[in-house]
Amino acid sequence: MMKSTKNYYGSLCTEMYEILHEKASQDELDFYLSYAEKGKKILEPLCGSGRFLVPFMERGFDICGIDLSGEMLEKLKQKAPNAKIVQADILEYSSSKKYDYIFISSGSVSLFTDIALCKKILAKLKEMLVPAGKFVFAVDTVADRCENDSDYKTAVSVKTEQGFDLLLRSKNYYDEETQTQFSPAIYELYNGTKLLQSELMDFQTHLYKFGEMEHYLKEIGFTTLKTYSSFEKERAVDDQCEMFLFECDVKE
Repeated sequence: MMKSTKNYYGSLCTEMYEILHEKASQDELDFYLSYAEKGKKILEPLCGSGRFLVPFMERGFDICGIDLSGEMLEKLKQKAPNAKIVQADILEYSSSKKYDYIFISSGSVSLFTDIALCKKILAKLKEMLVPAGKFVFAVDTVADRCENDSDYKTAVSVKTEQGFDLLLRSKNYYDEETQTQFSPAIYELYNGTKLLQSELMDFQTHLYKFGEMEHYLKEIGFTTLKTYSSFEKERAVDDQCEMFLFECDVKE
Protein backbone atom coordinates (compact mmCIF):
# COMPACT_ATOMS: atom_id res chain seq x y z
CA MET A 1 0.00 0.00 0.00
CA MET A 2 1.31 3.45 -0.89
CA LYS A 3 2.40 5.64 1.97
CA SER A 4 0.88 9.11 2.21
CA THR A 5 3.20 11.67 3.77
CA LYS A 6 1.87 14.98 5.01
CA ASN A 7 2.86 17.85 2.69
CA TYR A 8 5.86 15.97 1.23
CA TYR A 9 6.61 16.70 -2.41
CA GLY A 10 7.41 13.32 -3.97
CA SER A 11 8.59 12.58 -7.51
CA LEU A 12 5.25 12.94 -9.35
CA CYS A 13 4.23 15.97 -7.31
CA THR A 14 7.62 17.55 -8.06
CA GLU A 15 7.24 16.76 -11.77
CA MET A 16 3.85 18.47 -11.95
CA TYR A 17 5.07 21.40 -9.86
CA GLU A 18 7.95 21.95 -12.29
CA ILE A 19 5.63 21.86 -15.30
CA LEU A 20 3.16 24.32 -13.77
CA HIS A 21 5.48 26.52 -11.69
CA GLU A 22 8.96 26.29 -13.17
CA LYS A 23 9.47 30.02 -12.76
CA ALA A 24 8.14 32.43 -10.16
CA SER A 25 5.72 35.09 -11.32
CA GLN A 26 7.51 38.39 -11.87
CA ASP A 27 5.48 40.34 -9.31
CA GLU A 28 6.16 37.75 -6.59
CA LEU A 29 9.86 37.54 -7.47
CA ASP A 30 10.16 41.34 -7.44
CA PHE A 31 8.48 41.45 -4.02
CA TYR A 32 11.07 39.18 -2.39
CA LEU A 33 13.95 40.73 -4.34
CA SER A 34 12.98 44.16 -2.98
CA TYR A 35 14.38 43.18 0.44
CA ALA A 36 17.66 41.72 -0.84
CA GLU A 37 20.98 43.57 -0.69
CA LYS A 38 24.29 42.64 -2.26
CA GLY A 39 26.85 41.46 0.26
CA LYS A 40 24.16 40.39 2.74
CA LYS A 41 23.49 36.76 3.67
CA ILE A 42 20.10 35.39 2.60
CA LEU A 43 18.33 32.18 3.62
CA GLU A 44 15.35 30.61 1.89
CA PRO A 45 13.79 27.79 3.93
CA LEU A 46 11.39 25.56 1.94
CA CYS A 47 13.23 26.59 -1.24
CA GLY A 48 11.78 23.70 -3.28
CA SER A 49 13.14 23.38 -6.80
CA GLY A 50 14.64 26.86 -6.77
CA ARG A 51 12.23 29.08 -8.63
CA PHE A 52 13.26 31.91 -6.28
CA LEU A 53 16.71 30.78 -5.20
CA VAL A 54 18.04 30.46 -8.76
CA PRO A 55 16.99 33.98 -9.86
CA PHE A 56 18.55 35.35 -6.66
CA MET A 57 21.79 33.53 -7.53
CA GLU A 58 21.69 34.82 -11.10
CA ARG A 59 21.53 38.37 -9.74
CA GLY A 60 24.61 37.84 -7.60
CA PHE A 61 23.00 37.47 -4.17
CA ASP A 62 24.56 35.31 -1.46
CA ILE A 63 21.72 32.87 -0.81
CA CYS A 64 21.38 29.46 0.82
CA GLY A 65 18.33 27.17 0.61
CA ILE A 66 16.85 24.48 2.86
CA ASP A 67 14.25 21.88 1.91
CA LEU A 68 13.21 18.43 3.10
CA SER A 69 12.29 17.05 -0.34
CA GLY A 70 15.20 15.34 -2.06
CA GLU A 71 13.16 15.25 -5.26
CA MET A 72 12.73 19.03 -5.22
CA LEU A 73 16.40 19.67 -4.44
CA GLU A 74 17.49 17.37 -7.26
CA LYS A 75 15.55 19.58 -9.69
CA LEU A 76 17.26 22.61 -8.17
CA LYS A 77 20.72 21.05 -8.61
CA GLN A 78 19.98 20.42 -12.28
CA LYS A 79 19.30 24.14 -12.74
CA ALA A 80 22.10 25.43 -10.51
CA PRO A 81 24.80 22.84 -9.66
CA ASN A 82 26.67 25.36 -7.49
CA ALA A 83 23.68 26.33 -5.37
CA LYS A 84 24.21 26.29 -1.61
CA ILE A 85 21.47 23.98 -0.35
CA VAL A 86 20.80 21.76 2.64
CA GLN A 87 18.36 18.85 2.74
CA ALA A 88 16.79 19.05 6.18
CA ASP A 89 13.60 19.43 8.17
CA ILE A 90 13.61 23.10 9.15
CA LEU A 91 12.56 22.22 12.70
CA GLU A 92 15.56 19.93 13.11
CA TYR A 93 18.05 22.12 11.23
CA SER A 94 20.68 23.78 13.37
CA SER A 95 23.40 26.19 12.37
CA SER A 96 25.51 28.88 13.98
CA LYS A 97 25.17 31.03 10.86
CA LYS A 98 23.17 34.25 11.04
CA TYR A 99 21.36 35.83 8.12
CA ASP A 100 20.46 39.39 7.16
CA TYR A 101 17.33 38.34 5.30
CA ILE A 102 15.18 35.20 5.53
CA PHE A 103 12.15 34.63 3.32
CA ILE A 104 9.61 31.86 2.75
CA SER A 105 7.57 32.30 -0.42
CA SER A 106 4.24 31.13 -1.81
CA GLY A 107 2.29 30.69 1.42
CA SER A 108 4.46 27.74 2.46
CA VAL A 109 4.24 28.67 6.16
CA SER A 110 0.59 27.59 5.94
CA LEU A 111 1.87 24.02 5.54
CA PHE A 112 2.64 24.01 9.26
CA THR A 113 -0.88 23.23 10.42
CA ASP A 114 0.17 22.53 14.02
CA ILE A 115 0.25 26.09 15.37
CA ALA A 116 2.51 25.22 18.31
CA LEU A 117 4.98 23.69 15.86
CA CYS A 118 4.63 26.65 13.50
CA LYS A 119 5.51 29.05 16.32
CA LYS A 120 8.59 26.98 17.16
CA ILE A 121 9.76 27.21 13.55
CA LEU A 122 9.14 30.97 13.38
CA ALA A 123 11.01 31.43 16.67
CA LYS A 124 13.94 29.40 15.33
CA LEU A 125 14.11 31.55 12.21
CA LYS A 126 14.02 34.70 14.35
CA GLU A 127 17.09 33.43 16.21
CA MET A 128 18.87 32.91 12.88
CA LEU A 129 18.60 36.60 12.01
CA VAL A 130 21.36 39.13 12.65
CA PRO A 131 20.30 42.12 14.79
CA ALA A 132 17.84 44.18 12.70
CA GLY A 133 17.65 41.35 10.15
CA LYS A 134 14.44 40.97 8.19
CA PHE A 135 12.04 38.02 7.91
CA VAL A 136 9.48 38.06 5.07
CA PHE A 137 6.90 35.37 4.33
CA ALA A 138 3.38 34.66 3.12
CA VAL A 139 0.42 32.60 4.35
CA ASP A 140 -2.92 31.58 2.86
CA THR A 141 -6.08 33.16 4.25
CA VAL A 142 -9.57 31.90 5.04
CA ALA A 143 -10.62 33.38 1.68
CA ASP A 144 -8.75 30.44 0.08
CA ARG A 145 -11.17 27.90 1.55
CA CYS A 146 -12.31 25.26 -0.96
CA GLU A 147 -15.76 23.74 -1.25
CA ASN A 148 -16.01 20.34 0.41
CA ASP A 149 -15.98 17.33 -1.94
CA SER A 150 -17.47 13.89 -1.43
CA ASP A 151 -15.04 12.15 -3.78
CA TYR A 152 -11.78 12.64 -5.68
CA LYS A 153 -11.95 14.76 -8.82
CA THR A 154 -9.36 15.40 -11.52
CA ALA A 155 -8.02 18.84 -10.72
CA VAL A 156 -5.06 19.10 -13.12
CA SER A 157 -3.81 17.18 -16.14
CA VAL A 158 -0.47 17.89 -17.85
CA LYS A 159 1.84 16.31 -20.42
CA THR A 160 5.36 15.35 -19.34
CA GLU A 161 8.44 15.75 -21.56
CA GLN A 162 8.16 12.04 -22.40
CA GLY A 163 4.60 12.57 -23.63
CA PHE A 164 2.98 10.81 -20.68
CA ASP A 165 -0.19 12.11 -19.01
CA LEU A 166 0.28 13.24 -15.40
CA LEU A 167 -2.97 13.70 -13.47
CA LEU A 168 -3.72 15.17 -10.09
CA ARG A 169 -6.92 13.93 -8.46
CA SER A 170 -7.91 15.51 -5.16
CA LYS A 171 -10.77 16.27 -2.82
CA ASN A 172 -11.23 18.93 -0.15
CA TYR A 173 -12.51 19.18 3.38
CA TYR A 174 -12.30 22.24 5.62
CA ASP A 175 -12.26 21.96 9.41
CA GLU A 176 -13.79 25.12 10.86
CA GLU A 177 -12.43 24.61 14.37
CA THR A 178 -8.76 24.26 13.42
CA GLN A 179 -8.99 26.34 10.19
CA THR A 180 -7.31 23.46 8.37
CA GLN A 181 -7.89 22.83 4.67
CA PHE A 182 -7.47 19.09 4.01
CA SER A 183 -6.76 18.30 0.35
CA PRO A 184 -5.64 14.66 0.01
CA ALA A 185 -4.28 14.04 -3.47
CA ILE A 186 -3.42 11.19 -5.82
CA TYR A 187 -0.88 11.77 -8.59
CA GLU A 188 -1.06 9.30 -11.49
CA LEU A 189 1.26 8.89 -14.47
CA TYR A 190 -0.21 7.26 -17.57
CA ASN A 191 1.12 6.04 -20.90
CA GLY A 192 -2.13 6.02 -22.80
CA THR A 193 -4.45 3.98 -20.59
CA LYS A 194 -1.61 2.18 -18.78
CA LEU A 195 -0.92 3.40 -15.24
CA LEU A 196 2.86 3.68 -14.84
CA GLN A 197 3.10 5.18 -11.37
CA SER A 198 0.92 6.63 -8.63
CA GLU A 199 1.69 8.66 -5.55
CA LEU A 200 -0.37 9.80 -2.57
CA MET A 201 -0.01 13.18 -0.90
CA ASP A 202 -1.65 14.25 2.34
CA PHE A 203 -1.84 17.97 1.60
CA GLN A 204 -2.95 20.20 4.47
CA THR A 205 -2.82 23.96 5.02
CA HIS A 206 -3.81 26.29 7.85
CA LEU A 207 -5.89 29.21 6.61
CA TYR A 208 -5.32 32.42 8.55
CA LYS A 209 -7.71 35.06 9.79
CA PHE A 210 -6.76 38.73 9.85
CA GLY A 211 -4.66 39.51 12.93
CA GLU A 212 -3.99 35.88 13.82
CA MET A 213 -0.38 35.59 12.64
CA GLU A 214 0.45 39.07 13.94
CA HIS A 215 -0.44 37.84 17.43
CA TYR A 216 1.91 34.86 17.08
CA LEU A 217 4.76 37.00 15.75
CA LYS A 218 4.51 39.47 18.63
CA GLU A 219 4.39 36.57 21.07
CA ILE A 220 7.63 35.23 19.54
CA GLY A 221 9.35 38.60 19.92
CA PHE A 222 9.17 40.37 16.56
CA THR A 223 8.75 44.07 17.31
CA THR A 224 8.16 45.58 13.88
CA LEU A 225 5.43 44.08 11.72
CA LYS A 226 3.84 45.06 8.42
CA THR A 227 1.02 43.04 6.87
CA TYR A 228 0.35 43.31 3.15
CA SER A 229 -2.41 41.91 0.99
CA SER A 230 -0.53 42.01 -2.33
CA PHE A 231 2.94 41.99 -3.86
CA GLU A 232 2.48 45.72 -4.44
CA LYS A 233 2.65 46.07 -0.63
CA GLU A 234 -0.92 47.22 -0.14
CA ARG A 235 -1.71 47.09 3.57
CA ALA A 236 -4.10 44.28 4.58
CA VAL A 237 -7.29 45.48 6.27
CA ASP A 238 -9.28 42.22 6.50
CA ASP A 239 -9.03 38.55 5.58
CA GLN A 240 -10.85 38.78 2.26
CA CYS A 241 -7.56 38.76 0.35
CA GLU A 242 -6.02 35.52 -0.92
CA MET A 243 -2.80 35.91 1.06
CA PHE A 244 -1.10 37.83 3.82
CA LEU A 245 2.49 38.91 3.34
CA PHE A 246 4.47 39.71 6.48
CA GLU A 247 7.54 41.90 6.85
CA CYS A 248 9.08 41.40 10.29
CA ASP A 249 12.17 42.44 12.17
CA VAL A 250 13.43 43.06 15.68
CA LYS A 251 14.59 46.51 16.66
CA GLU A 252 18.17 46.65 17.89
